[in-house]
Amino acid sequence: MTWAELYSEAARPTLEEIDAYAHTPLWPQLRAYLAAAYGAGPRLEYSRCGLEPGWNVKFRRGSKSLCTVYLRPGFVTAMVSVAPKDEEAAQMVLLTCTAETQAVYHRSAASKMGRWLMLDITSPEMLEDVKALLAVRVKPAE
Repeated sequence: MTWAELYSEAARPTLEEIDAYAHTPLWPQLRAYLAAAYGAGPRLEYSRCGLEPGWNVKFRRGSKSLCTVYLRPGFVTAMVSVAPKDEEAAQMVLLTCTAETQAVYHRSAASKMGRWLMLDITSPEMLEDVKALLAVRVKPAE
């Protein structure tokens, strides 16, 4: 059963249910990093988006969006945006990222609003890639 099928708009999941569905230590590590580096806690929101319907988890620092996390069975996907003004810095960071992250970046379409990178956090290296790309968008406090 998909995440959207398990939790309808009327059935808001708990953080424990999210943890159980993601079933990976990388998800709590991402949350802990976002809290420590940005003071950002998880905020659950329901999306009716045709591509990613259902409950997702958003992280913000003040008015600045950091990332949106989508639940998958056994892992999470972080959507990180790269603004047009940050393209050059992001390309420098990509030199240190995994081949998988580089491929996602190059497959994503650039637009006036930037690029939206859907990064599957399935390894510690992918988690580090997400952290590095987030730092391009918003400098961490640590």
